[in-house]
This record gives sequence, structure tokens and C-alpha cells, in this order.
Amino acid sequence: MGPATLYAPLPDPFQLRRGGSLAGGRIAFETWGELNPQRSNVLLILTGLSPGAHAASSPADPEDGWWEGMLGSGQGIDTDRWFVVCVNSLGSCKGSTGAADLDPQTETPYRLRFPELTLEDVAAGAAVVLDHLGIDTPAVLIGPSMGGMSCLAFAALYPQRCRRLMLISTAAQAAPFAIAIRSLQREVVRADRGWANGHYSSGADLSTGMRLARKIGMTTYRSPEEWRDRFGRERIPDAPVEPFGIEFQIESYLQAHAERFITAFDPNCYLYLSRAMDWFDLADHGGGDTQQAINALGVESALVIGVGTDFLFPIWQQEQLARALQDSGAAVRWCPLASPMGHDSFLVDFDRFCPPIADYLAQIET
Repeated sequence: MGPATLYAPLPDPFQLRRGGSLAGGRIAFETWGELNPQRSNVLLILTGLSPGAHAASSPADPEDGWWEGMLGSGQGIDTDRWFVVCVNSLGSCKGSTGAADLDPQTETPYRLRFPELTLEDVAAGAAVVLDHLGIDTPAVLIGPSMGGMSCLAFAALYPQRCRRLMLISTAAQAAPFAIAIRSLQREVVRADRGWANGHYSSGADLSTGMRLARKIGMTTYRSPEEWRDRFGRERIPDAPVEPFGIEFQIESYLQAHAERFITAFDPNCYLYLSRAMDWFDLADHGGGDTQQAINALGVESALVIGVGTDFLFPIWQQEQLARALQDSGAAVRWCPLASPMGHDSFLVDFDRFCPPIADYLAQIET
């Protein structure tokens, strides 16, 4: 982890929602900006599945972060005004305790001995970070993709600590299509011989399963419209002669992204967080009724953003979420955007995403 990364120790033991506990665990996080004397200018970011806490560069770590075009001085999330905290999810392999870490009882990696993980556990880990920093109630909880689900889990567990939500390309529960895609991704990881029933040794080769899982994911993170306009049917000049090998530019693009991911994420951590997304259903906090669960959140206001080309979190799910929040009494801004870049729009299409986010934050008094 870089020098900007900070750590909050988990309570010992830390109990998880579906049973089991962790000893000696921790949550990684980073911060930007200055906390005001009233501690009223805090923005808490919970991330998607794969990002770490390094959302943007800082003097302590000048490397670009995963949300570099959104977060910083004068950006959509303006660090001249806000004290921003980005939390790496419990269960990840980017600083927070996860299946790749050593189990203190055995001094070997947890692997599949890691307890079953839910997004409620991720939310509880974020609450530990706030406690560690002496922050009671953030001004806004911000969550893109899986992070939006984690924010909803946080609001359900700690309604007194959640006044406002910024929910980006997310939903109150996974749609069947998204569950099917993630199930297929997990299957190809588990089918890799190197996975060894989840108990692979350090340095084991799981590149085939992780590469295929990432390629499947990338085809859902962007949109057919973008692929058409960006790559068309362009071929690779002087492609090597290989039976059924890569011939098209789109294939080369997927291959390059997949190769980078192989060494960037632990397979079991990937499986745990992927399943946690499928398990999450806000209705579980409302006796099986999503509206009842949202009514109980007591949220004052919310910004909900989605794009029509997102078929991992379809825009109809996000519109449902916006309407349910409005029906609960919250002041809701619903922003359907016309980005061609699919689910990953919030990571790349800053011209469209920054203005509504900056405008929403500008209306909040601190």
C-alpha cells in the first residue's frame, strides 16, 4: 500500500452478519481535504468491487487514482471544500482484511476459511473507519456500482448516521442478468485447475480463470454502442498466425485489460465480493419489502444517477430506487444521463457526471 493509505483496526473479534468472526482485522482508507472544526464536511466514498481506497492522487501518493477525474481541487467532488474519505471494502485484497490475508490463528492465508461476507459487513467496516476518525455522521454517502449497494446497507444498519445519499449506477438489489453474469465469472475462476478448490498456494497460476472472468466482466461494463464506434470491425495489423487467436481490435482490448487484472486482484477475494453483491437485497431490511426498507432509512435527500446504456445495473432499477426514495419523503434528484459508455461511464465520462454531482454538493450547507 502507498504512503497515503491509512488503517482502522476492526474490533476484536469482529462479528460478521452470516456468522463467523475476524481477529486482528483492519480496514484500509485514504483521505483528501481538511476536516472542518464542526466535522460537518465529510464525504464517505464506498467503492465498487475492484477499486482500492486510492481514488485520487495526493501529495502523499501522486499516482493517479481510479476516480482521478472526479475527485480533487475544483473537481466534481471538490477537496477544497470537502474532507473526503474513501474506504477499501472489507474482503478486498487492497489493504483491508480479506481471504488472501493471513489467519492469525493458523498463520496461513484464510482462503475459503474466511467467513461468509455480505455488503452489510462492508458497511460495518466503513462505520469502523468513521469511528476511528471521530466522525459521527458524514454529510453524504457516495457509492458507485457495488459501492452504492454498500451505502444502502450502511443506511439500513445506521440510519442515524446517514442523512444524504449519492447513488451512482447502482440498485437496491442485483437484477437476474447481473447475477447470471457474476455466477458465470465465478464459475470460470473455480474451474481453473490452479484454484485447487480455493486453497491455492501463493504464486499459483490462476491466470486462465481470472482472465476469462475479467473479459466477461468487461463486456458488461461498457456498451455495444461504444464498441461499435470505438473499434468497429478493425483488425490487428500483422496479427500472429495462431489457430483461433486474437484477430480483432476489440479482442486485443479485452485481452490487455484482462492481463492487467490477473495480477491486481486475488481470486478468492474476487469470489467473496462478487457473491456479496448477488446476496445483497435492501428488502431484507424491510421485512421483504424494499419500500419499507427505504422508508426506514430516514434519508433527507439523495442524488441518483444512471445511464441508459448500462445493462449490468439497468437504468430502470435506478429509476425505481429514485422513486422509492422520493416516496419515502426524501428530496430526490434523478439524473438519467445519455452516456454511450455503459456501466463504467462514471469512471470515464466526467463531462456528463461531474456537473450534476458538483451541483448537488453545492446545495449542501456545512
